[in-house]
Amino acid sequence: MTDFDFASRVERVEPSATLAISNLANELEAEGIDVVDLSVGEPDFDTPENIKRAAEDSLAAGDTGYTSSNGIPELREAIAEKLRADGIDCAADNVVVTPGGKQALYEIFHTLIDAGDEVVLLDPAWVSYEAQAKMAGADLSRVDLSPYDFQLEPALDDLAETVSDDTELLVVNSPSNPTGAVYSDAALEGVRDLAVEHDITVVADEMYDEITYGVEQTSLASLDGMGEHTITVNGFSKAYAMTGWRLGYFCAPESFVSQAGKIQSHSVSCAVNFVQHAGIEALRNTDESVGEMCEAFRERRDMLADLFADHGVDVSVGDGAFYMMLPVDEDCEALAASDWGSGDEPRPVDQAWCEGAIEDAHVATVPGSAFGTPGYARLSYAASTERLREGVERLAEHGYI
Repeated sequence: MTDFDFASRVERVEPSATLAISNLANELEAEGIDVVDLSVGEPDFDTPENIKRAAEDSLAAGDTGYTSSNGIPELREAIAEKLRADGIDCAADNVVVTPGGKQALYEIFHTLIDAGDEVVLLDPAWVSYEAQAKMAGADLSRVDLSPYDFQLEPALDDLAETVSDDTELLVVNSPSNPTGAVYSDAALEGVRDLAVEHDITVVADEMYDEITYGVEQTSLASLDGMGEHTITVNGFSKAYAMTGWRLGYFCAPESFVSQAGKIQSHSVSCAVNFVQHAGIEALRNTDESVGEMCEAFRERRDMLADLFADHGVDVSVGDGAFYMMLPVDEDCEALAASDWGSGDEPRPVDQAWCEGAIEDAHVATVPGSAFGTPGYARLSYAASTERLREGVERLAEHGYI
């Protein structure tokens, strides 16, 4: 077997914790074990029928070849229309369509970051931010939001102490994966002030902007002075139940678009042609479907919080996305009876809890340490009410809550 000399950029990166847990759940299910999988951020709804019909019509029309690398003009204009409605000064030439939001982020990091540049994350942070920053050679600084109920506004002083003129990039994800927090206008204005003061580029990951409950999501780039400091990332996976279609985008100043376009053209070439046509339909004709999905998520969120409260567990309830951070108790019955903290390299308590929960209760969750916040387990409530109830009952039965 060839003894590969692996590049340092990949050796700096751990496999995706969310996908690792999901893979384990799939392996158990292949063995005939019923697993309540609350680990993956994937809507349990089918893609709306009108979107699928648009893709079928596009295929029938022969839209199967390459497109322009930045995306078909009709989709880029539809995206620009959506962003203008959000208050962002955006034209089609500011938009790059990508095969998923991850690719958009990959291109952003590799366009801006040189080895040793500082990237600041707000913890808990989605697992792939750290990985992509490290692959680009960045040095990471982190601001912990967990003492502030996962909100950014009360942590602005901490953020001000962390960023400096040497900070190249700050990532702000609202609504947040993994907490569901929607950051206040005052929090975003605080980010704006720091970005302008220190000339920092901010990645505004707004993938969940359509999934909010009783609050209005403000786009960071819509604030005065932030247009030239913000790269807005979004996509179709979450709001339109299109995870497998792989369609995302970013909006940025044209000078950035021209440079990032080099990476796209030399890597993935373009997003899939007929999928882009389906994206136009998603943006223009799915308000009713999105509203129905959001209402279902809100009902599940409230039910899940009530179920945990019935077992004496207080959870922070976010105003967006479809995630919840469950505090992990190292004194819970299941862990108290185990040897999780022994050995030369004891596991973090949240990792031990999540591994035990899937092995004993067959409930899949993701350790909070994967998001930079130990002591929690992330649950996705993108599952039926029946499965959510079953998951909580199993956790209680096996002593995990």
